[in-house]
Formats: sequence, structure tokens, C-alpha cells
Amino acid sequence: MSPDLVLIGVVGKPHGVRGLVRVHAYAQDPMSLEMYETLLDDQGRQWSLRWRGADGVAELSDAKGRPLADRTQAQEVVNTRLYVPRSALPEPEEEEFYHADLIGMEAFENSLSLGRVAMVHDYGGGASLELAGGVLVPFTKACVPRIDLEARTLQVCRPDEISGEEGQGVGRKREPAAP
Repeated sequence: MSPDLVLIGVVGKPHGVRGLVRVHAYAQDPMSLEMYETLLDDQGRQWSLRWRGADGVAELSDAKGRPLADRTQAQEVVNTRLYVPRSALPEPEEEEFYHADLIGMEAFENSLSLGRVAMVHDYGGGASLELAGGVLVPFTKACVPRIDLEARTLQVCRPDEISGEEGQGVGRKREPAAP
């Protein structure tokens, strides 16, 4: 997938028999997915989405405006990833980052490359960056003090308890360092 596309949702299981599907939205406000006129999938197909009730139930329509006709068609798009162009997203606030902007950045510690960010994890206890090779770094201001979006690099200061281990760390939300 193109690096200028950002994953914004994934189609889940069908809902009922009329072609509706559940959609797991990655946006802070799931309702905002409706504002994007075109969502793209991994195959380059264009979709539009309209929420139909609570609990993430949506109607997906193809590029010609035709909604999924029935449960069979809905089942065929389960696990389809939905993307929007990065340029369509609002700019993040200061000290906020889109995961897509962080993935692929090269991480340095004491001028030594630790590899590129392969994944950003957040299981509710705070974010962590997974570097190529499996090293996990808590995504806090103390552990990642500098991020250069233009150079696509970040500075890492791993805590002593994980710097000597092979990626055994618990992630935390990126928060300001204590005074």
C-alpha cells in the first residue's frame, strides 16, 4: 500500500441480511469516516461509508454508489482495510503523531541505529514502538525525546531495565518528562 495512505478502518462481520457490515474505525471519532467521500482498500477499490445505527454498523457502497446487496457480498469484504490519503487528515496537535507517520522512521540511540519503527502498539496502557528485530520502546517523552518528521528519524533513550534485553518492555503513552 502507498505510504501516503493511512489506515482508518477495517470491515468486520456482516450485520443482518441486507449487506450491512460492522466497521472498526481507527479514528478518534468513528462518525468522521462518513466525511471522506472516498475510502480505498488494498486493491485500490473505492468505497464510501454511511453509518446505519449503533455499534459500528455501516453501509458500504462501491465507486458507482451501489451498496453491498446482501449478506453474501458483505461476507466477501470482511477484513477489508479502508484507507484515506494522508493529505485528507487534519494535522495532528503538537506532541501528537499519526502511527503511519512513525512507521518506517529510523531510530537512533547514541548515534547508533536501532532499526526502523515496524509497528506502533497501544493496548490501553500507553503506546510503544516496535523496532525491526523486535525491540520495544515505550513511546514517552523520556524514552523518545526527539522526533524529526522531515528527516524521518527519532532519538531513543531506552530505560536501563530494557536497554540490555531483547525487546522485553512495557509500553507507556508518550507523556512529558517529569520536571
